[in-house]
Amino acid sequence: MELHKVCFSLLCMLVLAIMCDVGHGQNSPDDYVSAHNAARSEVDVPPLVWNETLANYAEEYANERRSECQLVHSNGPYGENLAWSSGDLSGVDAVRMWVDEKADYNYDSNSCSSVCGHYTQVVWNTTTRVGCARVTCDNGRGTFIGCNYDPPGNYVGVRPY
Repeated sequence: MELHKVCFSLLCMLVLAIMCDVGHGQNSPDDYVSAHNAARSEVDVPPLVWNETLANYAEEYANERRSECQLVHSNGPYGENLAWSSGDLSGVDAVRMWVDEKADYNYDSNSCSSVCGHYTQVVWNTTTRVGCARVTCDNGRGTFIGCNYDPPGNYVGVRPY
């Protein structure tokens, strides 16, 4: 009987731990910053720090997009990367999608063979701050994630690093 109570208690703690991890895993400020800085360290640019002003801006804009979750840029004062998934996209996975564009960036010609502007914003050497937000889209439309960068990058004709 005692073994049954111990097993039940352990099972309850495990379920609680999993529920907490699912709700917060890979979406914290540290998760976003670490994912960005891993890519930045590969090209020897300084690390980013989390900025609440940028995070608040990203959150306000993500909430504006929540009803339809279309990938429309805010055209605000910051650099911006957006991601959408029909499923439950994590912040780390969004950053990974942007960084995967590195394969389409040619440093020698400073050009893209396809889309690579998300990647170049992630590694833009003069950017120092980042703030991100993630919302669940209305009516089961998936997940919308936005990150904002200050100072912004992606100036035409200028190399990101």
